[in-house]
Amino acid sequence: MEIESKRFDVEEVMERAALAAAVFSQLDQEHTDRIVRAAYLAGFNARVRLAKMACEETGLGIWQDKVIKNVLATQLVYEDIKDEKTVGVIGEDRERGIVEIAQPLGPILAVAPVTNPTSTVMFKILIALKTRNPILIRPHNRAIRCSSEAARIMYEAALSEDAPEDCVQWLGNTSREETHALMSHKRLALILATGGAGLVKSAYSSGTPAIGVGAGNVPVYIERSADIPFAVEQILISKTFDNGTVCASEQAVVTERALTGQVMAEFQRRGAYFLNEEETHKVEAVAFDQEQGVMSMDVVGQPAAHIARLAGIEAPSDVTLLIAPQKKVGKGYPLSSEILAPILAYYVVESLPEAINLCIELNYHGGIGHTVSIFSNDEEVIRQFAAAMNAGRILVNTPSSQGAVGAIYNRLAPSLTLGCGTGGKNITTDNITAHHLLNIQRIARRRVNEELELFDKSLYLDESMDAAAVEKLYHRNR
Repeated sequence: MEIESKRFDVEEVMERAALAAAVFSQLDQEHTDRIVRAAYLAGFNARVRLAKMACEETGLGIWQDKVIKNVLATQLVYEDIKDEKTVGVIGEDRERGIVEIAQPLGPILAVAPVTNPTSTVMFKILIALKTRNPILIRPHNRAIRCSSEAARIMYEAALSEDAPEDCVQWLGNTSREETHALMSHKRLALILATGGAGLVKSAYSSGTPAIGVGAGNVPVYIERSADIPFAVEQILISKTFDNGTVCASEQAVVTERALTGQVMAEFQRRGAYFLNEEETHKVEAVAFDQEQGVMSMDVVGQPAAHIARLAGIEAPSDVTLLIAPQKKVGKGYPLSSEILAPILAYYVVESLPEAINLCIELNYHGGIGHTVSIFSNDEEVIRQFAAAMNAGRILVNTPSSQGAVGAIYNRLAPSLTLGCGTGGKNITTDNITAHHLLNIQRIARRRVNEELELFDKSLYLDESMDAAAVEKLYHRNR
């Protein structure tokens, strides 16, 4: 396929995908795994070139950090899924008489974001190939060239191991109408939607099953038992990674008043710049679109020094992070919202209950269901904090960006699609991976419920028999 921005015929694309699905369904596990390995190797070997392409085309982030994203999307994802059974019988419980059989879903539409245009594409292709699902890549319009190149590289590698023709297709500069036509096409099995809120909403309203993501407005609580230098170091590792473009990056630091002097000094020692009130308003003006109620693309993925210049602030040229002290959360405080850039809100509280309440408020202000973070060495505090949060990932003593995506600092499944549960209007809180792209058939052999068989079923017709009485008689032969 040519890498170009051109119009396409929706019916033709879906016909090709359907034919690929028919062929894919006939492959065995060994053949499938050869295809997956070939695609992984090709994507991994192109990790540096693709990272540089992504930075050049989008103008976002840091190419060296995008290399690490590409490594996660290829090597770490491959290591996680390579031994997983995804063809034929994948489980058998002889006692219960149940056999589980994996079947592919069918053609998948995968939407890729501008912030992770090559890593997300390679990740989604690998898990689709592993589950024998043809995949259609819809790049972000600002990242067509690099996303298409990532898809081409993996597709050609898959073909080298006799993958079905058109098992990977990539689209050019699609119009909104074309995208909607694809999303609602009767032959499409699933939408993997990673992107802005509008696009994810369109996926869910298309009538096609969809796995989407929610926004991440991640609070990080530095609790009094924490190792302060370590906590600040880890937050900086995360928030400056690829200039803050990971949706799970920290957006607000919450700490207790007794610690704030030490926390601020540690941030400053590591190159962070604390804004005064006037400077905060200047950064708000360039970082947040008040009319639209969203972060400004002018700052997304940009270094802190560049953002300071945009705002007319005289910060040091080597500034690592802009930190804005805040008093409240909400519409009147734009920097309390998600901003995918090296900008952090900063809150001081008096107690643990106040910290928990503030983190909940931040979590609900545009990040419900996604991720929260805590630095603490007190297990009881960690449990209290976790129990109060509506978040799919509660990260402990971990850089949030790298922690949420998994496999680097914990044993979460490596993923670039992070579910946010029903709070974030998603179907799951999981890190999405291969097993989410399977239909599981279950052979259920006859196993008689002996207690029910021996029970006098005429008692169900007796209105005087309450549940407690029935339960006692039901279990009498146990």
